[in-house]
Amino acid sequence: MTFEEYVGSRGPALMRLARLLTGDEHRAEDLTQDVLTRAYVHWRRIARVDRPDVYVRRMLVNANNSWWRRRTNRELATADFAERPQHGDLGGETADRDAMWQLVLGLPDRQRAVLVLRYYEDLDDATIAQILGCSPVTVRTHAMRALNHLRERYGVPATNGSRA
Repeated sequence: MTFEEYVGSRGPALMRLARLLTGDEHRAEDLTQDVLTRAYVHWRRIARVDRPDVYVRRMLVNANNSWWRRRTNRELATADFAERPQHGDLGGETADRDAMWQLVLGLPDRQRAVLVLRYYEDLDDATIAQILGCSPVTVRTHAMRALNHLRERYGVPATNGSRA
């Protein structure tokens, strides 16, 4: 597969993954472009691995984590807005979804990456472990902790198997 064919078929999915990891459409575009630029330079080597998509997704996750480590990239966002839609109006469902997404964005990078790769990209634990460079047990641990944190913050009672 040529690089152009890969980007043509997987480019939108990579953009979606970046948007979910960053929470910002513009930064996701920059992140995806940077990763694809680096992948282009090494494409012959990347194309020879068993699953080039896993390799490029890992590049994307690592690039997102590296961006946050740089001191110059610390942004301060606010969760307070002048007007919030009330539940029950037309925008109530959107408000709920936005509130949940804000909680997801507040998770640590690894936990957020696991949830995005599992529930938005629909990947199995072994593939997520390959992308993140950890074991499948670590993936399940991150997922459990992230879901427990979201349940606690959103006010949903803990399930029997969780320690909340």
